[in-house]
Amino acid sequence: MDRPDLRRARRPGEADAPRVEQDGRVWRIRSLAVARQVLRARTQTTQAGFTAEAIPTGGLTHRPILISDGRLHDEQRSKVGRFFAPAVVAERYTARMEASADALLDRATAQGRCILDEIALLYTVEVTAEAVGLTESPVPRMARRLVSFFNQPPFDITRDDLGRTRGQWARAAVNGLLPIVRFYAADVRPAIRARRRQPREDVISHLIGEGYSDLEILVECVTYGTAGMVTTREFICMAAWHLLQNPPLRERYLVAGQPERFAILNEVIRLEPVVGHLYRRVTEPLEVNDGASAWTIPAGHLVDVCIRPANADAAAVGERPLDLCPQRTLPSGVNQAVLSFGDGAHKCPGQPLAILESDVLLRRLFARDPRILTEPELGWDDLIAGYMLRGFALELGGTKPSTSAGQTLK
Repeated sequence: MDRPDLRRARRPGEADAPRVEQDGRVWRIRSLAVARQVLRARTQTTQAGFTAEAIPTGGLTHRPILISDGRLHDEQRSKVGRFFAPAVVAERYTARMEASADALLDRATAQGRCILDEIALLYTVEVTAEAVGLTESPVPRMARRLVSFFNQPPFDITRDDLGRTRGQWARAAVNGLLPIVRFYAADVRPAIRARRRQPREDVISHLIGEGYSDLEILVECVTYGTAGMVTTREFICMAAWHLLQNPPLRERYLVAGQPERFAILNEVIRLEPVVGHLYRRVTEPLEVNDGASAWTIPAGHLVDVCIRPANADAAAVGERPLDLCPQRTLPSGVNQAVLSFGDGAHKCPGQPLAILESDVLLRRLFARDPRILTEPELGWDDLIAGYMLRGFALELGGTKPSTSAGQTLK
């Protein structure tokens, strides 16, 4: 698979070089080697992405997993990791994924067309809700509440005030807090009550067992709900876009066994990482090196790990890094998706879930002979530092017999 499918998500004004750049108290890292050093500097950096440094934590006994660090974060990750282990994900959620995908696509096929980003939204919210435990309210309404949370004014995470005016901060408070209150009342509180009566194997039941308050559970549900919904929704649309415009790769995907299909999807997200930047605040002087070059990043400085250029670092991922090449040879220890799910202590635990649920929906979608009516419109979201795809209209034909998951080309 050596044809040059160039990256579609290119943010205007975003540079691909130099490999390490200092701009005052901000360091931009585009070298994969240096990026991994920063993300694995466990005792010398803290989480600064997703506006972590602006999130108030007063009154919270348990620091949210998204912004915790050190030993506390390790303990939290270890305890919730069992919900996202590959074997657990496959055994526990595959049937729900298949049923949800079939139901959504059956309705769309009856209409002859669909907006893929809308289907992907409902699908990913339903799957994530099952894993988290948000199962006591209708999925479409919960999806609307989660989406409304992202109606935020722009910001610049490299500035102390995030670059917002007072009016923008006021709008951010209203647009952020009201959806969260609705989310708690309609989705989180009923789920907590149900699991206090009868615990289940999900994240909310685990948090109740750990003594989390309702407020602390709400914070974690916002984290898991938005991360699971937003990033996977966008990736499903991006993967479909690439595969629909690359018939040989799509045909290969449809007849491949699961490991090869997963390799294709991981290569797509390497090329098109949904989250484009990860941020760390340096707490102690941090020495990094890129070959013969070395730097010391002072305490207090902000590091911007630029995922798109790091994922396309030819020194690490090989020649023609902007080709879509599932057989790409990567350095030892580098994930198939490279940095698209992060690295180090804050590496996203949801990679197995995201790849499996994307695979389940895409295989069923391609079995219905989709044809692009309108290519998606590319937009950008500051909160996740990533892309959005909207208005992806497809015409759908009939269904074909599904390909056996174990069938491969000889």
